[in-house]
Amino acid sequence: MIEGARRVLESLQTAGHAPRSGEDLSSQLGVSRAQIWKHVSALRKRGYSIDGAPGDGYRLVSSPDRLYPEEISRGLATRWLGRSIEHFDETDSTNRVAADLARAGAPHGTAVIAEAQTAGRGRLGRGFFSPAFSNLYTSIILRPDLDTASAPTLLLAAGAAVAETVIGLLGETTELEIKWPNDVLLAGLKTSGILMELGAEENRVSYAILGIGVNLNVDRNEFPDEFRERATSLSSHSGQPIDRADFTRRLFGTLENVLDEHAQGGLPKIWPRFEQHFHMAGRTITVDQVNGDPIEGIAAGIAANGALQIDLPSGERIEVLAGDVTICKDDPVKE
Repeated sequence: MIEGARRVLESLQTAGHAPRSGEDLSSQLGVSRAQIWKHVSALRKRGYSIDGAPGDGYRLVSSPDRLYPEEISRGLATRWLGRSIEHFDETDSTNRVAADLARAGAPHGTAVIAEAQTAGRGRLGRGFFSPAFSNLYTSIILRPDLDTASAPTLLLAAGAAVAETVIGLLGETTELEIKWPNDVLLAGLKTSGILMELGAEENRVSYAILGIGVNLNVDRNEFPDEFRERATSLSSHSGQPIDRADFTRRLFGTLENVLDEHAQGGLPKIWPRFEQHFHMAGRTITVDQVNGDPIEGIAAGIAANGALQIDLPSGERIEVLAGDVTICKDDPVKE
């Protein structure tokens, strides 16, 4: 959005339901009334409903359900996360765009947001269902002071942040849990996914890309067959539409707070926030790996490096750093 249109939007938002005359806006911005009209026309093309008639001034009636930077930044309480946002109506993958920006020197906290992805990616090279104008698809560039061995703990931090954001929006629910490493489930159904990609120099992280997708308003019946039985959205679960911009602001604020704590003390610092939603210990699971046979066993806990600890039938305890977990449905949560 060009600067003039942005300033007109800010003025109309500040005015609320009261009209702002073209003369007032012209004086405030230091441009002609004809230029104000052009800015208003540009805003209307972006989906903003603006009333305007000769002598009545302009009044913002409603804002579009779009994750424009202007909508996110309004009320955003972060210090560094999301202060620079690249927005796309559609892209192949926000992680791909963010990686390109990171390699070009984009600063810590830069966020990429897309309304739709044509090639969204999940773990193990799987696709991520990304319908338009329904959910949140964002990738955040981080430049942590971290060695590569500790990088997987960022995934746990991100999972805790998504879980806390969902609870903050929907209220406390016993139906929420985190499935290692970071899938947030509601009543056993997946609502979000997080994919991390790294750039490294020797054994230090030069940048990390946290790709976060959260199912907000997509109707569960619209999921492809392969997802429908194991996924849901916040609106399908709650029966209420989700304000996507509000959720994004909440998530960015919570994620910044969790990542700041992680920067201070690593996994031990954020462990209580993750642990309260981690209910896998003692449950029978299967882990699919990128290269290798599935692993079956009992989830034992989380190692200091973020790996999942699994007790095998042989009695051996192993650690898995990457994989996709299936929790056996007939195995209840151990209290």
